[in-house]
Amino acid sequence: MLNLTIAALFLLGTHFGIAGTSLRADLIARIGERPYRLLYSLLSIVALVWLVTAWRAAPLLPIWTAGTALRHTALVLMPLAFLLVVCAVTAPNPTVMGQKPDPDAASPAVGILRVTRHPFMWGVGLWALLHLLTNGDEASVLFFGTFLALALIGTFRIDARRTRENARGWGVFLQATSNLPFAPIIERRQRLQPGEIGLWRVALALGLYVAFFWLHPWLFGISPLG
Repeated sequence: MLNLTIAALFLLGTHFGIAGTSLRADLIARIGERPYRLLYSLLSIVALVWLVTAWRAAPLLPIWTAGTALRHTALVLMPLAFLLVVCAVTAPNPTVMGQKPDPDAASPAVGILRVTRHPFMWGVGLWALLHLLTNGDEASVLFFGTFLALALIGTFRIDARRTRENARGWGVFLQATSNLPFAPIIERRQRLQPGEIGLWRVALALGLYVAFFWLHPWLFGISPLG
């Protein structure tokens, strides 16, 4: 369990101790933005592989047992996590590294950005939360809890960094969107426009969900049904 704990701290440290801090700016100034992105990506991959390897090797120490209702709830909500991630990686987003707001756009936010300006982070966060709740052992709590913290805290850190950079159009985008999902729609700053999300993204998310559901026992050694 010590190896898993150190791996989790290392992954969090690579993100919270470098990205979004003055160290990031110093490194970019020294070596350039492209080399920084390459080195940071390699470091993140190493941290991720270490964490996954440590989790798979950790002993099974149960804390609680997820009931049938909780597992069924997770199965129902998991497609939403896939949809958030699919939308995040298939559409422009000013919160993503290397992208900026379009100050000349007719609308500052379209598609899933009307729901949240951090669809990828919330997709990962929802995935991590559902797996944490349905895998009640110490190693899984630490493993999935790390991703949950990384995703949720990361949304605030990204907003803070983008606000400091203050790219043209960021202020308008910030006011038109929200970190918390569905908040701008509830507050009537936005309207949900399913057509902007696209039926093909919904179909892709459902297809990935079904594929991972059936492949889960072979990929991860356990059935989603328990």
